[in-house]
Amino acid sequence: MDIRKDMANSENKKVKLSLRTELNILFLLVMVGMIVFLNIITHFFLERVYLSHQLDVVKNAYRSIDEASTDGSFSTDEYDIELQSIYDQYGIDLIVLDADSQMIKSSSSDADYMAHILWENLIGDSLLGGSDGVKRIIEKNEDYTIQIENDKRLNTEYLEIWGVIDSGYIVMVRSALAGIRESVGISNNFMLYAGIIAIIIGSISILYLSNRITKPILQLSKISEEMKNLNFEAKYQPNNKKKNTNEIDILGENINELSETLESTIKELKTANNELKQDIERKEQIDEMRREFLSNVSHELKTPIALIQGYAEGLEEGISDDPESMAFYCDVIRDEASKMDTLVKKLLTLNQLEFGNDVAQMERFDITETIKNYIKSADILTKQKNASVHFDNYPPIYVWADEFKTEEVLMNYFSNALNHLSGDCIIEIKLKTYEDKVRISVFNTGEPIPEDSIDHIWEKFYKVDKARTREYGGSGVGLSIVKAIMESMHQGYGVNNYDNGVEFWFELETR
Repeated sequence: MDIRKDMANSENKKVKLSLRTELNILFLLVMVGMIVFLNIITHFFLERVYLSHQLDVVKNAYRSIDEASTDGSFSTDEYDIELQSIYDQYGIDLIVLDADSQMIKSSSSDADYMAHILWENLIGDSLLGGSDGVKRIIEKNEDYTIQIENDKRLNTEYLEIWGVIDSGYIVMVRSALAGIRESVGISNNFMLYAGIIAIIIGSISILYLSNRITKPILQLSKISEEMKNLNFEAKYQPNNKKKNTNEIDILGENINELSETLESTIKELKTANNELKQDIERKEQIDEMRREFLSNVSHELKTPIALIQGYAEGLEEGISDDPESMAFYCDVIRDEASKMDTLVKKLLTLNQLEFGNDVAQMERFDITETIKNYIKSADILTKQKNASVHFDNYPPIYVWADEFKTEEVLMNYFSNALNHLSGDCIIEIKLKTYEDKVRISVFNTGEPIPEDSIDHIWEKFYKVDKARTREYGGSGVGLSIVKAIMESMHQGYGVNNYDNGVEFWFELETR
C-alpha cells in the first residue's frame, strides 16, 4: 500500500511544463509583445513625429529667410550656400517674391507654379478662379500660416508655411509629405523585419541561456529526489570549475553539505538504532534465559526436595522402626542432597563462565599426562560401569590452556560417556595433532544421539533421554559447562555420531 502511495505521489510531482519550456515561452511572448507594441507605436505615432520634425524644419527655414532679409545677408553668396544646404538636407522647396511679384530666390524647378499657389494663399482662391487643392490649416498668426495642402495636379500633399516677412518679401516654404510617409513605411517595414530577426536570434539565445540556467536547477532537483530516497552519493557539480560563481552554485554547495550532514546523521541514527535493537534483543534473551533458568532449576530441584521432604517426614513419624529401613531413608536423603549440592555447584560454575567472572588462566602443560592422571582417578567409576577404557601410549603433547578447566571438560565428556554406555561398553580417548592444534576426542559405544537433538545438547538442562538421565542423576548442565569453558578459551568443540556410538571432542592450541 505504501509503495503505491509513493508511486502516486511521485506521479503527482511530475511537472506538466518544464522550467526551461516556461522560460522559452515567456521570453518569446515578451519579445513578440514588444515587437508588436513597437510596430503599433510606429504605425500610429512615427508619422506624427516626422511631421512635427518637418514642421520645425520649415519654420526654421522661414525664420532664417526673415532674419537674413532684415540684417542684409540675404543677397550674399554665403547665405545662398546656407540655403542650398537646407534644401539638400531637409528636401524642401522655397520661393521668395517681392511686392511686385518678382522672383527673388527659388529652389523649385517649377517656381511659377509655386508662385501661383503662393498668390492663391495670399489673396484667396476665389479671386484666382478657384483652387485645385484642398487646404488644412495647422497654425495661423499675423506672421505666417502653416497648412497642409493636397495638390491634386501632382496628387501630393505638402506641408507649407507662407507669409509676408518684415522686409516685405513674400515667402513660401513647402515640403512634400510623400517622403515622410515613405520614410515611415520604410521604418515600419524595417521594424517588422528587424523584429522577426530579433525573435529568431532571441529564441536561439534564450534556448542557450535557459539551458545554462535550468541545467543546474534540474541537477539540484534530481539530487533532492535522490536525497529523499536516502541516496547521498549524488553531488552537485557546477558548470563553472570556479566554485560559488553565482547563487545557484552556492545553493548547490549548501545542498552538498546538507547531504553529507544528513548521511552522517542517518548513519549515527542507524548505528544507535542497531545498538538499541541489540540491547533490546540481549535484554529479551537475558529475560528469557532467566525465566528458562528459574523454570529448569525449579524443575530439577523439585524432585530431590520432594524426596528429601517425604523421607524426612517418614523418619519423623516413625513409619518404620526397622534399622535397615531407617538407614535406607537416610541414604536417600543424603543422596538427593548430594545431587542438589552438585547441581548448585555446577550452576554457579556455569554462571561465572557465562558472565565472564571466571577468567581462563592460560598455561602450558602436557595434555597426555593430564588425561592419564584423570583415567587413573576415574578407575573406580569405570569399574562400576564395567567399562573398558582405551587410550594409546601417546608421546607428551604440550598445550596452552587453563589446566583446571580443561580437566573439567574432560571429566564432563568422560562421565557423559560412562552414563550412556551400552553394547561393548568401550570408551576410547584419542589425540590427533595437526598444524598448531590438537584434538582430544572421547568415544563411547552406545546409541547415537537423535539428529533433532544434536543442536540442543549444549543448552542448559537439555536431556535427550530424561528418564535415563534421572536414573544416573544427571542435571543436563555438564555439556553447557563444556560449551562455556571452550568459548572462554576461544577453542572449538563438537560431537560426531557413529553407527555404534558417539564421539565428543574439543581442541587446544599447541603453540
